[in-house]
Amino acid sequence: MSKLHIRKDDKVVVLTGRDKGKTGKVLKVLVSKNCAIVEGRNLVSKSTKPSAKNPQGGIVKMEAPIHVSNLSLIDPKSGKATRVAIKHEGKNVIRIAKKSGEEIK
Repeated sequence: MSKLHIRKDDKVVVLTGRDKGKTGKVLKVLVSKNCAIVEGRNLVSKSTKPSAKNPQGGIVKMEAPIHVSNLSLIDPKSGKATRVAIKHEGKNVIRIAKKSGEEIK
């Protein structure tokens, strides 16, 4: 299993695909697939059977995973896409934006 530069609750920008240039918040990271699910991005239609939660059934719009190579973190200072540097301080790992040098929380 590899480590990813993107974590849950990060603000990211989509670099390729039909949502190119749009931003969103990471809802879930799938480390085994190297993918992330971004809020309101890469929406797909899924057919669902009637259930207790959804008694009507039908077609539901939901977010599909996006590969992390197609996502970039947003710089907290400038608000634009940036690469990430990893800095080790003892046991702590700190992510730093390459553009501004600002720490990513």
